[in-house]
Amino acid sequence: MTEGLRERKKRETRQRISDIATGLFLEHGFVTVTMAEVAEAADVSVNTVYNYFPAKEDLFFDRSSGVVDLLARWVRGRDTGESAARAVLRELRADVEAVSPRVGLMEGYDRFMRVIHDSPQLRSRLWSVQQEVQDNLEAVLREETGAAPEDPLPGLVAGQICWIHGTVFAAIGREMLKGRAPADVSREMLVLVDDIEELLSDRVLGYAVRG
Repeated sequence: MTEGLRERKKRETRQRISDIATGLFLEHGFVTVTMAEVAEAADVSVNTVYNYFPAKEDLFFDRSSGVVDLLARWVRGRDTGESAARAVLRELRADVEAVSPRVGLMEGYDRFMRVIHDSPQLRSRLWSVQQEVQDNLEAVLREETGAAPEDPLPGLVAGQICWIHGTVFAAIGREMLKGRAPADVSREMLVLVDDIEELLSDRVLGYAVRG
């Protein structure tokens, strides 16, 4: 359906508030910037900011909605004969090899990571996002394997797959904080992904193979 004028203006306003807030957070830190300062910089009322973003953490992690179901989408889109874990490894390798901003391989990512590192609120919210990712993935694994509600295996495999993704992301973040070039970090992360795959058991690598 074609986006109406009202919807387009709301989307543009929301995006402008988010972009301005991100700039303020990167420049001044998350803790010191207030919602009132974001509203003033965006030339809107404080109530308008809260209408779009109920909490300041929502402003910083504005794009987290596209992250919470990422692994679930990768698993749903796996190829015939491919397991859940191998689908995630394949997608992750592709992003790392492409030096993709989706995995933090971009100039300026170190500033983003420093803001998180310096804010207990953001670290707490990041943990919540990661838990949502795992919960969504477990739900998909249960659905696609027909596992019984009391079967612990989907949850255990979801935890292993999230470990894959989280370990690579954390390693990228550490290296980017050192001010290194994204392309150099990419090459090292490809080796890390291979090492991770070697550590996984055959049971994890062979779980939820698409027939």
